[in-house]
Amino acid sequence: MAVTVSMVLLSGLVLLFLLRSKALGYGSAFVAVMFGFYLASTGAADTVNALMSAVVNALPNL
Repeated sequence: MAVTVSMVLLSGLVLLFLLRSKALGYGSAFVAVMFGFYLASTGAADTVNALMSAVVNALPNL
């Protein structure tokens, strides 16, 4: 749960940075958010969660 909340906050900050730097338009940001929302409700959600957990667990070992 803590990793999920952290990744949501990190993704939100990156999205905010891209919007403020004009590297991403509001329409593209909406599409990115909706893609993430719909991806979370598919069978790929477990794979994405496992991948992100593996990355987070590997970071302290770098």
